[in-house]
Amino acid sequence: MTDKNNPDSDRKQIFSIRIAIPNKGRISVPIRDLIERSGLGIIDNGDRTLIARTRDPYVEILYARPIDIPEYVASGVADLGITGHDMVVERGSSVTELLNLGFGNASVVLAVPDDSSWTSPKDLDAKRVSTEFPAITRKYFKKIGVKPVIVPVGGACEATPSLGISDAIVDISSSGTTLRQNHLKIIDTVLKTSTYLIANSQSCIDKKEKINEINLALESVINAQGKCYLMMNVKRTSIDNIRTIIPGMGGPTIMEVASSTDMVAVHAVVDEDKVYQLINRLKLAGARDILVMNIERLIR
Repeated sequence: MTDKNNPDSDRKQIFSIRIAIPNKGRISVPIRDLIERSGLGIIDNGDRTLIARTRDPYVEILYARPIDIPEYVASGVADLGITGHDMVVERGSSVTELLNLGFGNASVVLAVPDDSSWTSPKDLDAKRVSTEFPAITRKYFKKIGVKPVIVPVGGACEATPSLGISDAIVDISSSGTTLRQNHLKIIDTVLKTSTYLIANSQSCIDKKEKINEINLALESVINAQGKCYLMMNVKRTSIDNIRTIIPGMGGPTIMEVASSTDMVAVHAVVDEDKVYQLINRLKLAGARDILVMNIERLIR
């Protein structure tokens, strides 16, 4: 209910946001790091915590299993969620995928034993296929007109062929190392996945401003990854040479230097992995007082 004696009560009801994130798993740590670097931060972040506060009094964190997050968001238990695209597809939840966060990239793949003669999904008709993704797997095989026996499992899917539980598997893989260790080979890619910020459709309407604020904060951190900021002083006669070396984002920014008539300050955002080669080239082109800075957030 609205507290009539508290003028902030209505505002809190309108703007309070709950974000569901994984309580564990391979993308849990990167997600918490992203939230921290976005400025939200997480308070009361204990191992047994179910709901935690953030630095924003109108935003709280709900810890949940990755597979449950899409349904929590779809039902309105949470306004936002961060989980894998594969989890969204598996649950078939009606949510809005707002932002690809660019990490947790992997593929849901169909794999068979190395020593098998099967080379095509159609070879698996009436065969046993174990998976932690029964919905995705059924949809995949239905689309190609193959009818295997789906064997749902709760974990260690890659071990099921060697144990005689199944003939093949549909499982998530990022590097393929676990599959190779279990003597399995990929014969098809079922689904590409990565980590997404997802939203409840009604919350996107009712709490649009706050959700846009959170989306922008997270996106700015993602944009800044792999970028750095270069600052240097350059003689006016060398500007054209510098431009060819560091085009930057729409070209370098050139500013006057108050204490000099023949020097200008040049600033540019560049790819971090190119800085090593750039610095020497810039020095040879006439740049001096070169400063390299990390970028925490970048808003395009």
